[in-house]
Amino acid sequence: MALPQLIPSSSSSLHHKPTFNPNPIPSPFNPNPNFLSPRLRRSHHHRRQRPGSLKCSASSFSERHPTNQPKSDDVVELPLFPLPLVLFPGAILPLQIFEFRYRMMMHSLLQTDLRFGVIYSDAVSGTADVGCVGEIVKHERLVDDRFFLICKGQERFRVTDLVRTKPYLVAEVKWLEDRPSNDGEEDLEALANEVESYMKDVIRLSNRLGGKPEKDVQDLRRNLFPTPFSFFVGSTFEGAPREQQALLELEDTAARLKREKETLRNTLNYLTAASAVKDVFPST
Repeated sequence: MALPQLIPSSSSSLHHKPTFNPNPIPSPFNPNPNFLSPRLRRSHHHRRQRPGSLKCSASSFSERHPTNQPKSDDVVELPLFPLPLVLFPGAILPLQIFEFRYRMMMHSLLQTDLRFGVIYSDAVSGTADVGCVGEIVKHERLVDDRFFLICKGQERFRVTDLVRTKPYLVAEVKWLEDRPSNDGEEDLEALANEVESYMKDVIRLSNRLGGKPEKDVQDLRRNLFPTPFSFFVGSTFEGAPREQQALLELEDTAARLKREKETLRNTLNYLTAASAVKDVFPST
């Protein structure tokens, strides 16, 4: 599910300090929509998967916090896959692997633990130092040695040191977990419910503006606790990867939900104004 064009919160400015190389890394990302199942191809606004976009649904997320996450002070080596997108824990990411160095990575991963780091990179910001582990849950190897993959986001990490750059990036990483909010009395459940309400309003009004029949929006939380729900919300902010990266880097569930709430509220105000204009001038 993807939301319409977002109006980021006032705190959405994010400046990445390139960790590995300030020059843009050639992207081997090339999702093939024909490989995906119909459920993965669908979104709220489009029936086809758009190249370079991240699709997910509430059902893509675990219903409860994982209980076997590594301790936050563990440092491990992880192969990295720089991409022009942001992967969130619980989200589903389709990939097509065709570049030689990443085909080498896949051969190694398929013989080990099927996990690699997805990390945001673009020509302006360089490569971020916080990413998300992608675990291969389905793969298909073609005769020309290309790979089709379906990956699921797992735990977040921060790069602490670069081990090597060839044939592909490998780094030492430290696991990230959300810390308790500074305000111990913060009602995360109430905050998550507010965010869900804004999301429903944005979807409903967006459908109206798009000429789609108005109908009740499904339960978006699907029994998700506030933290995984905050990741799900962030994954729907397609077209705003820097804002998504800022959300991914936050280590406070309340702060993430509040930022998402502000973005959704701004977007709703914009859509409300657009809807009013359309009512007055139906041909616009």
